[in-house]
This record gives sequence, C-alpha cells and structure tokens, in this order.
Amino acid sequence: MMKKITILGSINVDVILKIARLPKPGETMKMKSLATAGGGKGANQAIAAVRSGAATTFIGKVGNDDYGKKMLTLLKKDSIDTTNVVVKKDGQTGQAYILLQDSGQNSIIINGGTNLEITAADVINAQDSIKNADFIIAQFEVKLERIMEAFSIAHKNKVTTILNPAPAQSIADDLLKITDLIIPNEIEAQMLTGIEITDKDTAAAAAKILREKGTRNVIITLGSKGAYYLTEDDEGLIPALKVKAIDTTAAGDTFIGALCSQLENNLANIKEAIEYATKASAITVQTLGAIPSIPTRKQINN
Repeated sequence: MMKKITILGSINVDVILKIARLPKPGETMKMKSLATAGGGKGANQAIAAVRSGAATTFIGKVGNDDYGKKMLTLLKKDSIDTTNVVVKKDGQTGQAYILLQDSGQNSIIINGGTNLEITAADVINAQDSIKNADFIIAQFEVKLERIMEAFSIAHKNKVTTILNPAPAQSIADDLLKITDLIIPNEIEAQMLTGIEITDKDTAAAAAKILREKGTRNVIITLGSKGAYYLTEDDEGLIPALKVKAIDTTAAGDTFIGALCSQLENNLANIKEAIEYATKASAITVQTLGAIPSIPTRKQINN
C-alpha cells in the first residue's frame, strides 16, 4: 500500500565547491570545480520518499527568485504536492555551500533564507495534509516552533511523527514526547546525549538516553558502520554496504525518505525498512550532488 508522507522542511539550492581537502586557517586554495544542484534536507527527503513510491506532500517556503522557481520545478517534476509551499515575494530561497573533498566527505555552510520564515499560519493552512498522512517528517533547518506545531497536530490525529535533528541543537522534552521516531546520525546523537558513539554498544547507550527523554523509537545512522535501531520491541545494528563514496551529501536524507516509504505505521518491519534505506544511501553516495543522486525504487531493488 502506498504510504502518504508529509514533510515540513527546508528547500535549498546547493552550491558545490569541489576541493582536494579543507583549507587550513589562513590558507588560500584553488577549487577544482563549481556546480549547483537542488537540495535542502526537507527537499532531499521528499524526493527520496517519492522516488521509492510514497505519495509525498511538502510544507515549506521559497523566495520569488530564480532559485525558488528552480526548486519548485524540481519538486513538481517528481510529482511532489507543492500546494503548501509558499512563495514569498521578497524572500531569498535557502542556499547551502558544500565543500566537497576528494575523499567524498563534505562540510556544509547553510543560509536558511525563507526556510526560517515559515509561519504558524503556514502550518495551520497545511493541517489537512498533516492529518491525512501516515508519517510527518521534520528536520532542524526550519524553526523548532513550527515543528512543535506540526507534530502537535499530527499527534492529536494519530499520525506517526519522525524527527531528524539535523543540524543538531538542543531539543525540548516537550517535542521529544510527541516524537514517535528520532533519526540522528552519530554526531547529532552525541551532541544530544553526551555519549561518543563508536560502536553498537555506545549507540545503544545513546538511544536509551533519547528514549528516557521521551521519544519511543530511535535509529542512529553510523555512516560506514551502518544503522543502529531501538524500538519498544526490538534492537539491532544493520551493517552498511561497502561502496566507493564520491559525495556523501544527502546520504542521510535519502536513508530517511526511503525508509519511510517502506515503513509500517507500527514500525513492525523496521529492520526490513532500514535494510532497504541502507541500499538507497549506498547508491546516493556514488554520485555527485544531492537530488540528482537519489535513486528510484527500481534502482534500489536492482
């Protein structure tokens, strides 16, 4: 059965600067190349979900600029419902500047732009899309107040809430208590719990702290080590696939969108959904850029 997913999140244009390595303080370096691509954690997750067969609706905001027009075209091309994407007349669409090293690792600087201008009224206007979803997903590239408002609507209507706490910042327990599933990476989990995550045992310890803070279910993505999950009924570590990484941008976002396209509302098939999402991420890191690298269900199954 096709999953219905609503995403409250960011829409950015990625400016990708390819470099050999990060410059040292005071050092000037030449870059190898420059490219632009669609991105933003919210948009990436939406694209990943819809390409894996989910009916996907987006709540967000762009500017009435070239970047905003480009991103709306990209989202619509993948059949994402953009009814609740507001275009702000004098707004500046979000941007991300990605320093991509030869190793495939990246460092990212974000200009939030209109992503940070989503209002309470925008969330209320989109409440039907929230109420009718199987899942609502949010990330921290929009204001926490908006996430709290959207999750409160979802919680009252028994819609499963999924929080990707990235970029990491402190989270009020009130938000965690209405979060059904939290999905940080190992760095974000460490910032939220104080535990340095190096293996399954440390991931399990961090996940238990997050549960004690209020959320019932946890997945911690561990990069090349895989993904650890803890639910009310099960726990385990799903190993990553070994591939040559060209660009890790959007790997985590692809994981989340692909996961939710397969996940049952009661999370009963969480292990199988993580295995599917792991395959999707492995494909993503082998191609340059965020949205251009996100695979379809057919590619993942093959």
